Amino acid sequence: NNIPEENFIGAGAEQRVFRYDDFSVIKTNDSIFYSYWLDYFNSLLIHNYFFPATAYDFLGFKIIKEHLHAVVRQDFIEATERVNLDLVRDFLVYNGFMNTRNNDYINRDIGIIFEDLHDENVLSKNGILFFIDTVFYLLDNFYERPPV
Repeated sequence: NNIPEENFIGAGAEQRVFRYDDFSVIKTNDSIFYSYWLDYFNSLLIHNYFFPATAYDFLGFKIIKEHLHAVVRQDFIEATERVNLDLVRDFLVYNGFMNTRNNDYINRDIGIIFEDLHDENVLSKNGILFFIDTVFYLLDNFYERPPV
């Protein structure tokens, strides 16, 4: 119920991040990037499937300034070096994603778009990439494809 403002550590366009304990953060998200809450939850599920090391735990909803926000918990990752976005691109291309523009990708084979992969949303710790703030969208043909 209470997310102390003194624990605030950062924000993006769609969410605010708070330190929860020594190992995790709490994020409040108003789903501004999505047309429907279902799209937001699909994005969480896809993230958890691809990136279990930084999986989201959905805790519930909270009204903040008269707007509905989802509240999730995620493990805190402390970067040990600056992420190389060329390595992020190489990793994603190797795994079937095509760069569409800037830090946005698409995988037509599985029917998803993967966006907003700038250097604050992907961290590097001891040479390993950690995706911490992902935005996934389903393509229209997602449900027409056979399961992977």
